[in-house]
Amino acid sequence: MIAAPPAIAALAQPVTLEAALLQLAARTGGEIVSLEPGLRTIRVEPPAPELSLEAALRRLLRGTGYRAERIGARSYRIVRVAERRPAPRVSPPPGEQASAPDVIVTASKQRVPLLRFPASITPIAPQDAPASGPTSALGDTVRSTPVLQTTALGPGRDKIFIRGIADSSFNGATQATTGYYLDDVQMSYSTPEPGLALVDVRSVEVMEGPQGTLYGAGAIGGIIRIVPNPAQLDSFHAAIAGSGAMTVGGRPGGDLSGFVNLPVSRDVAAVRLVGYRSHDGGYIDDPLLGRRAINAVDRVGGRVTLRVEAGDGWQVDTTGLGQRISAGDAQYVDGDGRELTRATRLAQPYWNSILLGRLSIRKRWAGGLEFVSVSGVSQYDANDQFDATPRAAPGTIGYVTTRSNLLLTEEVRLSRSRANGESWVVGLAVLRNRDAENRQLGPLNDPTEIIGVTNVSQNVSLFGEWTRPLAASLSATLGLRATEARVDGYPSLKPRAGDLVRGRMTRRIDPTLALSWQLAPRLSLYGRLQSGFRTGGLAVARGIGRVAEFKSDSIGMGEIGIRHLRDGPTGVNFSAALSYAHWDDIQADLIDRRGQPYTANIGNARILTGEVSADWVPVPRLRFDLSALYTVNHVTDGQRLPNTPPFSAHSAASYSWGAFGGTMRTSGAFDYIGRSVLGTSRYLDLEQGGYAVLSARTEWSRRDLTLWLSADNITDSRGNRFAFGNAFTLANGAQGTPLRPATVMLGFRIER
Repeated sequence: MIAAPPAIAALAQPVTLEAALLQLAARTGGEIVSLEPGLRTIRVEPPAPELSLEAALRRLLRGTGYRAERIGARSYRIVRVAERRPAPRVSPPPGEQASAPDVIVTASKQRVPLLRFPASITPIAPQDAPASGPTSALGDTVRSTPVLQTTALGPGRDKIFIRGIADSSFNGATQATTGYYLDDVQMSYSTPEPGLALVDVRSVEVMEGPQGTLYGAGAIGGIIRIVPNPAQLDSFHAAIAGSGAMTVGGRPGGDLSGFVNLPVSRDVAAVRLVGYRSHDGGYIDDPLLGRRAINAVDRVGGRVTLRVEAGDGWQVDTTGLGQRISAGDAQYVDGDGRELTRATRLAQPYWNSILLGRLSIRKRWAGGLEFVSVSGVSQYDANDQFDATPRAAPGTIGYVTTRSNLLLTEEVRLSRSRANGESWVVGLAVLRNRDAENRQLGPLNDPTEIIGVTNVSQNVSLFGEWTRPLAASLSATLGLRATEARVDGYPSLKPRAGDLVRGRMTRRIDPTLALSWQLAPRLSLYGRLQSGFRTGGLAVARGIGRVAEFKSDSIGMGEIGIRHLRDGPTGVNFSAALSYAHWDDIQADLIDRRGQPYTANIGNARILTGEVSADWVPVPRLRFDLSALYTVNHVTDGQRLPNTPPFSAHSAASYSWGAFGGTMRTSGAFDYIGRSVLGTSRYLDLEQGGYAVLSARTEWSRRDLTLWLSADNITDSRGNRFAFGNAFTLANGAQGTPLRPATVMLGFRIER
């Protein structure tokens, strides 16, 4: 369901001030109220999408005779300036209605109105999740977004899948099926989802289905785009937030986060600083080692962004980001996840970190032409330890993996969007990724190094996409991407010249063909054909001390959908889509019965998916949400794809009202995750999922202060999120990753 998410901006065409304020509230998640009748008689241009709620209000109201009074952390009342009469700019013709303005999909790398955008796109609003905290990460929101599925090895080492395009439950040499982006920079290539805390983030967008034309190799399931708030040139802005949490049978946790926006030179340069730290208390015990609450997780990180308006329409943004996640032990238990205990001979801690740098240079011309150059560098490092002691063996045996991934990207593109709906984009993209893994097995004080793999991936591609109106209500999109890619491998962490295993050169053409038909002013129908692929590479093979190549895989998908956008503050937003995908030569990272990893092509799959999402605002301040995903898949050998429940659903309701001089808002959610399996082979045909969770949240805001109280897993449900924790003991008996028991959180936010 799309309800004008914050990363989607209004068309820069005059609309009534009333309509612009409604769109701004929907885009930023803020609350704007007014009893002034004159707002619909004033015409304004919507503010730039990168502006904050406060800055956008100032820009909108400048010279109108109205001002904004803050009544909560993100709540404003629009009132008339007593000493100044409103100065209408352009009065609407008699009888003209104030309608909701068009919204623009920025992830399309063009400026395509959402109503005409011929594909599924889902916004995620972490701040709206009843159980979310100040430092919630993407993995914390998956439960309430049915189009996403996830593993549960732990923050920073999970895999997230989109719409059932899931290759395996295990991490290895294959490229991720989901592309992760910070704004327009790729964060990872063949590593897990990095687990970034969503602090000071404007929006999160999920583009569903293969994105081969616009985003290249990988992303065969779709992309997840995290859009942070940019540095703002015209105002000082700061906030601090914190929370404390108590879990039934577990240890307490808490977090603290904040940001400050500092104009360096008004309307020329500004810097934005973000920092956070969190501690998730453990709730799993290990009686064999005499330890309680062993699975605590700590996260610390920060971000700095500098924006410079260089003049003549040139804009430069630089971003630096760093985060480290560390856990005292693994997240799994013995059995099906109902008893929160595990017996091991060795603690199984892990840590991972990400460092990212981004440079964006942008130039906009008045005629709609835009030039963008984006350079990125990302470094991911991880260390994992497992208990590999055989059941009857004396002493302890550890298995330690060390992984290092360096990703370099560069993209240059030129695009243009016209008022008649025509748009195009052309670009060049270059990528280089080095992924190295080292493995050790044996006593921790004297381990033996066993074979690992280093893959060096390089690809260059040219791409273009063109959208053209065929009639007043019908438009067509045609796209093409030509890619040349190569992966060379080395069977070690520290490769020598003679160890090189040259990979195959892959040359691909990935087309896009789509149609969009506007059936009514706020209703459209679309169809789309899209493809994607992943390059092959070198990986550990079955057996001792062996490596082998795995082949490229490819996917093609057809999709039809319908979308209705609410017109005004009340009404219904609705979207539904039906898709069919054929996935050939699926790459998968697997484990054998002894717990040893290997990578192979496991066959072909056919995937049929239906999804629906809606939100209904019957009266102002009251909202209902419903979304669901149904999928059927079939792999060559008759097995199901992993981590793809046939049915999952989310429902929620929220209501706000004035109380105690401020605004009170309460919400609740019910989430159901269907049953899925751990893997495609019979050895891995282990059930997980099949549980429901109830959560609730109440918050009160007044001026700069927000206080909130939330409860997650209110009924203290027990369920198995993920049927895996340690490959070396999986054959000894069932494993499970339990739901966090009932948890209560109390938090605050101060903003100015």
